[in-house]
Amino acid sequence: MKQRPMIKSERLLLRPFVLSDANRVQLLAGNKAIASTTLNIPHPYEDGMAEEWIGTHQERFEKGELHNFAIELQASKELIGAIGLVVNAEHAHAELGYWIGEPYWNQGYCTEAAFEVLRYGFVEIGLHRIHANHLSRNPASGRVMEKVGMLHEGCRRQHYQKWGVFENVELYGILGIDFLG
Repeated sequence: MKQRPMIKSERLLLRPFVLSDANRVQLLAGNKAIASTTLNIPHPYEDGMAEEWIGTHQERFEKGELHNFAIELQASKELIGAIGLVVNAEHAHAELGYWIGEPYWNQGYCTEAAFEVLRYGFVEIGLHRIHANHLSRNPASGRVMEKVGMLHEGCRRQHYQKWGVFENVELYGILGIDFLG
């Protein structure tokens, strides 16, 4: 079994999820405000869903498909969110995705984690490009992408349907050569 990496930043530890994180994931990700602005987080967040999700990480990491990290505050050891890369090895690119628990919004944690995961993707995995997207009604997510150097590449109008409403999605991307300088 390949060991999944850990990444330290100034305030955060990005580490593999473990099954004992499931209750905290369910509590934070189960917040309707989180589910509302993401495509893959269900609401309500039922018992067992977090364990099932965490249980997929190792196999997908070993296949080279997923590099997922729990975002933990170094000082308090609190799990505050998730961030990861879904890798397409054939094309040397990945999609960045993340969520932060609502009590931890507007403190720069997501930007700090995203910067480290981009560096990891370009330096450690050897990716050529990383892209991300957010629902247009969630501009805070777009600000995170801009702060880490991603460029706005367009808008797909009414591209996703979330809870019966067609949503616009904003597209961002960055090349390794631009990130690493």
